[in-house]
Amino acid sequence: MSIQIKKVSTKIEMNDFISLPRYLYKNYEQYVPDMDTDIRNFFRPKTNKSLQYAEVQPFVAYKDTTCVGRITAIISHKSNSTWNKKITRFTHFEFIDDKNVSRALIDAVEQWGKSFGMTELQGPMGITDFDKEGMLIEDFELQGCFMEFWNPPYYKEHMLSMGFGKAADWLQIRFQVPDEIPKRFMRVAEYSKQEFGVHIIHKTKKEVYKDYGKKVFDLLNEAYTPLYGFAPFSPEQANDILHTFLPLVDMDMVSIVEDNKGQLVGIAVTCRDFSDGIKKSEGKLFPFGWFHLLKALKFGHQTKAQLMIIGVKPEMQGMGVNATIFAHLIPVFKEKGIKWCETNPQLDTNIRELSQWKPLNPQTVKRRRCWSREIR
Repeated sequence: MSIQIKKVSTKIEMNDFISLPRYLYKNYEQYVPDMDTDIRNFFRPKTNKSLQYAEVQPFVAYKDTTCVGRITAIISHKSNSTWNKKITRFTHFEFIDDKNVSRALIDAVEQWGKSFGMTELQGPMGITDFDKEGMLIEDFELQGCFMEFWNPPYYKEHMLSMGFGKAADWLQIRFQVPDEIPKRFMRVAEYSKQEFGVHIIHKTKKEVYKDYGKKVFDLLNEAYTPLYGFAPFSPEQANDILHTFLPLVDMDMVSIVEDNKGQLVGIAVTCRDFSDGIKKSEGKLFPFGWFHLLKALKFGHQTKAQLMIIGVKPEMQGMGVNATIFAHLIPVFKEKGIKWCETNPQLDTNIRELSQWKPLNPQTVKRRRCWSREIR
C-alpha cells in the first residue's frame, strides 16, 4: 500500500494524530500516554502562548485509511534567534516499524522547514524546555513517566538509516532515598548557611501564582541559559507553565532556597509520580479518567518521586545550594513514604549537574537523544 502524508487540518486527522500512540504501544507496559487535552492544547494559541514565538505543523501518515505515523514540525524563532541557527525541530514523532513511513514523515518536515529557509533538522525537541525532548535509545524495559517520551528500540535504527547523528544526549538519575541525610550534604549545607545565609522558605500555591512564580522563572532563565537549545521563558509562557503544572505539585515537596538578602538562589520541584493514574485513564479525562488521576494525585500510594525541575542561580552554583535542597527533601520523602526518586532528563555534558548526585549512590538510566542532520 502507498503511504500518504497529510497536514493535519481536520478534526478526524487530529483525532488520528492523538490516538495513534495508544494503538502503537498497546502491548507495551512501559508506555505512559499523554493526556488528550494536553496534545490538543499544544496546538491552540489560547492555551499555548509559546506559539507566539513559533511555527508548528502536525502531519499524519496513512496506509490506505489506517493511521501509521505522526510528527510535528516546529520552527522556534526565539531559539533560532538566541543560538543564531536555522533549525526545524520535530516532535510527537511516532510510527510503525516501516522505514518508508518514518522517512516519509521526516521528508514532509524537511520540505516544510525548507520552505521557511531552514537548513537543519533536529529532534525530538519541543518549543520550550518544559516540552518533552529526546528519543529513548537505552533502557527500553524501564517504566516510562508522564514527563518523558517512551519509544520502542526500532526507532533508533530508523534514525540512523536516515543519516541522523547525535546532537545531544540526556540521562536520567535514579536514586534510593537514604534513611539519613548524607553527611556531605549536611556539612556543605551548614557551610552555605553560615557563609551566605542560605535557607529554605515555604510558599503557598496562591503566592506562587500571584507573584513568586515570576522570581522562579527569572531564576530558571538565568540558570538554563547555557543549556542546549534553551531560549528564555516570556512572562506569558511562564504563566502557561504554572497553570499546567502547579496543580499537580505538593508544595511540601518543593524546595525554595533564598540567601540572607532574601534573594531566590535555588529551587527544586518534585512530585509523587502519578503515571499509573494516567495509564488507567488511557489519556482521557472523561468519562472516568479524572477519577484515576485524582486518586493517583490525592490518595495514591506511589513510592516514586519525580524531580521535575532544579535550578540554581549561576553565581551560587557549587556553593552548597544543591546540598541545602537535598537536606530538605530527603526527610520530606521519608515522611511521605517515597522510597526512590528519578530526575527529568539532564544533559550528559553537564558534569557539574550530574556530579551533585554522588552522595546518593545514583544510577544513570534512560539515555535519550536529540538527533540532527542537514536539510537536503
